[in-house]
Amino acid sequence: MPITESQPLVTRAGVRLHVRRARGADEQLLATFFSHVTPEDLRFRFLTGVRQVSRERLAAMADANDDRTESLVAFDDGGEIVATAMLAGDATRERAEAAIAVRGDRKGQGIGWRLLETLVSHARQMGYAAIEAIEDRANNEALVLEREMGFETSFVEGDPSLVRVVCRLR
Repeated sequence: MPITESQPLVTRAGVRLHVRRARGADEQLLATFFSHVTPEDLRFRFLTGVRQVSRERLAAMADANDDRTESLVAFDDGGEIVATAMLAGDATRERAEAAIAVRGDRKGQGIGWRLLETLVSHARQMGYAAIEAIEDRANNEALVLEREMGFETSFVEGDPSLVRVVCRLR
């Protein structure tokens, strides 16, 4: 079931999060969040070298929610965004793509794992056949996490720096 109101999530490390769909009013909060994401993690999230997330991209993330897309923000108890997650599916409900970013100072606390679990659950409930992500081959943390969660890896034709990870849902 898609998140409509703030829902509590707790990681395996005991980190408490409050997760909800992004809203248009979150644009500045998202800008602040991405200023705390490492340059390498920005590259991993957007698969391109960006130093700063553009206003257009922030607005699109804040306003992305519809019947096939969920843009989620995860807040700590202090009200700061510590992670974002995006699920974007196709019209046939065959594939949904996942993308997650975690603040550099909040990594290693199970936040990415918990958000990916949430996206897999939502994709399954929405009837998608598979959830996938395109990862930079150097993004070892994400690739290990996805393999541990049962994702299968394959090459991306034409780009040896990228890997496709897929979890079959039905």
